[in-house]
Amino acid sequence: MTVDTDPERKDIVIIGKAEAKVVYLTNRVCSLETGGGIIGCTTAYYLTRHPSYNPEKDTITVLEATRIAGGASGKAGGLLAVWAYPSNIVPLSFKLHSELAIEHDGAETWGYRRVSCGNLEATGRRRVDLEKISGSSSTGTGRSLGKRSDAVKRASSLYPRTGLPRDLDWILPDLVQSYEKTGGGRETAQVHPYQFTREMMRLSEEKGAKLVIGSVTDINYTDATSSSPPPGHRSGSHSPSGSSVSSLSSRGRKKVETISYIDKETGELRTINSTHTIIAAGPWTAKLFPPAPITGLRAHSVTITPASAVSAYALFTEISIPGVDGGNPVSPEIYARPNNEIYVCGEGDMDLEVPESTADVEVDEERCDNLIAQVSSISDHIRLGRVTRKQACYLPVLDIGGHGGPLIGETGIDGLLLATGHSCWGINNAPATGLLLAEMIFDGKTKSADIRNLDPRRIL
Repeated sequence: MTVDTDPERKDIVIIGKAEAKVVYLTNRVCSLETGGGIIGCTTAYYLTRHPSYNPEKDTITVLEATRIAGGASGKAGGLLAVWAYPSNIVPLSFKLHSELAIEHDGAETWGYRRVSCGNLEATGRRRVDLEKISGSSSTGTGRSLGKRSDAVKRASSLYPRTGLPRDLDWILPDLVQSYEKTGGGRETAQVHPYQFTREMMRLSEEKGAKLVIGSVTDINYTDATSSSPPPGHRSGSHSPSGSSVSSLSSRGRKKVETISYIDKETGELRTINSTHTIIAAGPWTAKLFPPAPITGLRAHSVTITPASAVSAYALFTEISIPGVDGGNPVSPEIYARPNNEIYVCGEGDMDLEVPESTADVEVDEERCDNLIAQVSSISDHIRLGRVTRKQACYLPVLDIGGHGGPLIGETGIDGLLLATGHSCWGINNAPATGLLLAEMIFDGKTKSADIRNLDPRRIL
């Protein structure tokens, strides 16, 4: 095919998860498949909203193997917090989440809302004891928030011994040892990640981005003729707080030219130009780009429809259950969602390597059952509820000491950028990541935040 030589034209390809390892800097990719997660979809959104984007000239392609939000983006908790990390992009991202919700009715479309958040210590009931409890004789269940509202106004809003808020009435107060509020009332919010990711892709398509269902077969490189500045270099024309990306060149090595893929619908081999390729592959990043020190942390979660409505809280718990695990506390996280759903996740594990695709992620039923028992031990709303989903996913973590991630920016190969390693804060930091990548590509530098410490070239 003919490569377009228009120096101002942008052909941007966002690549997600991989189903096979690639050979670094060769043209052949063994049956590579891609996907659209939260980072890729929000990046497509902000690319299409950039003032310099011209849909008549520029192309934005999101390569997806099966469906949007098939991995962690569809199975995460969706907590947003201004006290998350890294601190140089979190405030920006939290603000962007609010702006997106206002502009696109996020409260209705993807469950955006402010929530209260706290650390809860409790002594749970043993599983054998829960099995003996009759549903008809249980206490603390079925009392609506409306019935409690007048009493809450008349009395203190907190239980005096523990500090437990009285509107957190779906946790049994007698089991609580202590409760400590995390942040202020305006410092935490939530979204439904699956809904948010899909809506970001839909809004991107409205402005000209293209979602392709297909399997990448080749990333085609050519020699680069220019050399890039070293990491951290800033020219005089750049903002003092901005991160220089200059011409996105490759230190005179290689540059991406085109990407080939097999169209899933037609079975045809197609090749598209790529002036800028963004690897937003999460835990699959190293399969696409082996120098990236990214690995996967498996996280299990369950969703539960509670026996009755619950108030808007996100809880970080420490639950000690007598006779279980030597009395050592367990630490499930509990998020109440606006669609009468409770999301629960537990600590991660690295027992199994990242599989070939999201379809091959192994769900450990025992881990899920343990999560259900742990949170049921302190809440009859949960115990008498209905489990709707048991699932697992892999979070992308930076496998190098002294660096917490994520990695956002150049790789040293012309036109090849990384956006990965967001760990458990991918949903939180996706809007900032997308906006900053759009600035890199269209403005040649970041304007909204200083992310030099997130430059991939610092550790590659």
